[in-house]
Amino acid sequence: MRVGRGIGPTETEAAIELWQGVKQRSGCDRPPPLLSDGWGGHREAIVEVFGKAPDYQGRGRPPTKKHPQEGWQYAQMVKQRENGRVVGVEFRPIYGDGEALSTNTVYIERTNLTSRHMNGRLVRKTLGFSKRVKMLRAACAWEDLIYNIGRSVKTLRVEVNDGVRRWRQRSPAMAAELTDHIWSIEEILTVVPIPTNSL
Repeated sequence: MRVGRGIGPTETEAAIELWQGVKQRSGCDRPPPLLSDGWGGHREAIVEVFGKAPDYQGRGRPPTKKHPQEGWQYAQMVKQRENGRVVGVEFRPIYGDGEALSTNTVYIERTNLTSRHMNGRLVRKTLGFSKRVKMLRAACAWEDLIYNIGRSVKTLRVEVNDGVRRWRQRSPAMAAELTDHIWSIEEILTVVPIPTNSL
C-alpha cells in the first residue's frame, strides 16, 4: 500500500516530505527498515525527520544538529552499469548492519514503473509531463487513491476455489483490511469517508 509520497525540487526535499507524512500517519518515532537505490536523499531525510539532537548538558548553546539513533536499519543497493546493462550490485549499509533488510529493490522499481503507467504527468519527454507542482500533486494524489482502493493487484489476490472462481482479487486497502471491496470510480467520487482514528 502506498502510505506517502514526496514531491519537491530536490530529492532530499521530496524525501523529507515523504518521511514527514509517514511519521504523521504512523505516529512512529523511528523510521521503518529501509532499502533504497543509490539515488535520493533518504539518508539526510530520515535524520531530519526522525533524528534527535544530543542531550543538553547545561553549558553553552544547546545542540541543534540531529543525529541518527540506535536501531535504525537503512541500506542502499547501488547498481553498476555498463552500456545500459546492470553488471554488478553493491549492498551498502548506511545505518545498522542491514540484516533485517531484503537485498532487492524490485518492489520500489515496480511501483515506479506502475506510477509512470498510471500517471501521464510522470512520463518523460511527452507533452503531458507536469510543469506545475500544484497539478502534479493533484494527479499524484488521485493516482495513489486509485492504486490503494480502486485497483486490484495481482500479487495480492487470494485463492478461494469456491466453484465459481479460483481467485479473489484484492486492492492494497483490502489486503490492509481497510475496506472489503474494490471501489469503483463513481464510489470514490461520491462517498464521503468518515475518519475513525484520532490522528
